[in-house]
Amino acid sequence: MNDIMDLTNHFLIAMPQLADPNFFQSVTYICEHNADGTMGLIINRPTEMTLGDIFNHLEIDNGDTSTGQQPVYFGGPVHQDRGFVLHTPSKNWNGTLFVSDDIAVTASSDILTDMAHAQGPKKSCYPWLRWLGPRQLEEEIRQNSWLSVPATAEIIFDLPHDKRWAAAATLLGIDLTQLSGQTGHA
Repeated sequence: MNDIMDLTNHFLIAMPQLADPNFFQSVTYICEHNADGTMGLIINRPTEMTLGDIFNHLEIDNGDTSTGQQPVYFGGPVHQDRGFVLHTPSKNWNGTLFVSDDIAVTASSDILTDMAHAQGPKKSCYPWLRWLGPRQLEEEIRQNSWLSVPATAEIIFDLPHDKRWAAAATLLGIDLTQLSGQTGHA
């Protein structure tokens, strides 16, 4: 990866012309980006599933019903059977990856058990996994499908899902409604 920029802890912001229904107006948080590929999670596509549904499926007693009402997000079209919790770092659960000082990601059931009993992280988001193969992300960026910008925890944890796409773009000083749907290369 010496010849490409490390996009770990960045947002990928779908360009307005990206018509693929999986990614239209999506914001993907990049948890890991290296020579083996890219792991990113879409953070602005809630599904009809809730954490309570996940707790029930995993047979975890839900002592904190407000947590059980939280939406589960569609993290991407790849590996839809793998769930992750994006969260503020507070404890080292099994398999926790500390992406930055403000954001961690965990894929083990021990965090879900803690969350069901109001002992989980202070702030969290629950997407499924999207994994890109080696250099796939770089190719998609060259095709003008994505903008990238360093991520902020506030957009992930403090904004409603329907505000995240525009808010991520404003980190670049861009109003996405003002961009043309046409692409070109100078």
